[in-house]
Amino acid sequence: MSPSITDKQKLLESELEKKLESIISEEQESAAAQEARRKGIPFSNLQAVPIDPEALAILEEPKAREASVAVVYKNGLALIVAVLDLENPATKAALETLQQKGFVVKTLLTTAEALERTWQRYQTIKTTELFEVGAIEINEVEFDRLYGLVNSLGDLKNQVTELPATQLLEILTAGALKMEASDIHFEPETDKVRLRYRLDGLLQDVTDLDPELYQRVLNRIKVLAKLKLNVHHTPQDGRFTIRQENLAIEVRVSILPSEYGETIVMRLLDPRTIRTKLEELGMRSDILKLVTDQIQKPNGALLTTGPTGSGKTTTLYAFVNSLNKPDTKIITIEDPIEYHIEGISQSQVDTSKDYTFANGLRSIVRQDPDIILIGEIRDFETAEIALNAALTGHLVLSTIHTNDAAGTIPRLIDLGVRPVTIAPAISMAMGQRLVRRLCEYCKTKGSLPPEELGKIKQELEPIRTRFNLSEINEKTEVNFPGGCGECNQLGYKGRIGIYEVFAVSKEMEKLIHTSPATSDIRDLAVKEGMVTMLQDAYMKLLEGITSIEEIHRIVA
Repeated sequence: MSPSITDKQKLLESELEKKLESIISEEQESAAAQEARRKGIPFSNLQAVPIDPEALAILEEPKAREASVAVVYKNGLALIVAVLDLENPATKAALETLQQKGFVVKTLLTTAEALERTWQRYQTIKTTELFEVGAIEINEVEFDRLYGLVNSLGDLKNQVTELPATQLLEILTAGALKMEASDIHFEPETDKVRLRYRLDGLLQDVTDLDPELYQRVLNRIKVLAKLKLNVHHTPQDGRFTIRQENLAIEVRVSILPSEYGETIVMRLLDPRTIRTKLEELGMRSDILKLVTDQIQKPNGALLTTGPTGSGKTTTLYAFVNSLNKPDTKIITIEDPIEYHIEGISQSQVDTSKDYTFANGLRSIVRQDPDIILIGEIRDFETAEIALNAALTGHLVLSTIHTNDAAGTIPRLIDLGVRPVTIAPAISMAMGQRLVRRLCEYCKTKGSLPPEELGKIKQELEPIRTRFNLSEINEKTEVNFPGGCGECNQLGYKGRIGIYEVFAVSKEMEKLIHTSPATSDIRDLAVKEGMVTMLQDAYMKLLEGITSIEEIHRIVA
């Protein structure tokens, strides 16, 4: 039977309606794309964008609809949020809330139709336990309660034995954050599991855990970090987030098989503990001026050196924050991205996708940046590209593993870079270490043995007049560690940098061309005014900031 005239008419009307909807949709997309270009932000109709359910779940559906937004992508603490109108007060409030939680938010403009399609995806998100989506949700009241239970390592030990196993991870992370620990270590032994915190760079015992209890904690951490529960003899790495109302703290998890079980190290990346201003790092005024002058230059390579844990990355972030302005493009390549900085483009090395420092750096140079931050120079290829970038109008910030500032040049030569490239490219080299600060509440004054005073006097005599230092003699007193509740009976609270830095002068350039030894570079740098790390440490000792024991441990 042939279709009736009425059926044909309905079909025609339906096709016409679809055509009109398509035209309206195209007009809306065109208008939104034009608005996005005007505001300098990306546009997407979200049709080719794979929506991440975990990202979408960061905002509940009612809140997302009320604010006319959708979180479409998440990588660590970095989010991409699709918005309808950036001027909408509800949209602004939602974006601000995400930023207050520690997320770094980038926006793209879209259409109402695209948002509606995306919101439909909420129906497919399964309701799961909070820890299964990679986050410990601790509300302010609960966190304050846990926070209040721990005032010292002794308090924490008591709480570990009294709290139920289901709350053990929460109290351990709350305690670590309260004491500003950088890492939590679980170390299985014959019949117990040793638990330690890294405080101010040194590991401190907290308590011993029962192996059966530890197994529950281990499994929960694996679930949080999205690791395989049934894998016990292969290293695994993952991460999760401790999320409060106004803060998000990323936790990097490393699990390693050992003789008595799986060991865990949890690295806590608390944005509240990183010093992002140059003035907060502990540089003397003369070093601060030299560094400030160097980072204001339009090109050249500035390299920080020192062993792992000496604060090099923190220094680079302080440089970047000082330079982060609306008219400056800064791109980084890091491994890993430790802290997210708003206003700059950060990328992470991914060797599984052949995105190495060298490959990434080649691409970054083509992005027309003003400033490039490279997490570390490890090989010839990275060094060569970095120094050539410094020669072609870019300011390059990076780290390299050497013992001191003078070792920077020989290390680059060892990597295979020619002195003729190094000499004009390097603007400044800085060596650094971190020493613990004496606790202000319990440090005590006392005298040093004559032999110690003799060493200090010999080291500081060449710069005594320059820095107006008092004469060092048998009456000279310094501070020693005590022990009180404020510092967990350790005598120290916090750390401060000690530095040595030199700018590459014309004379230094000439010396570099000769492939000099580290000692020759150090001698010229000192001749031109460089204060050594040991001298800086001794000056901080005389100021009552650190102790002679700490200086012996770190530099002397």
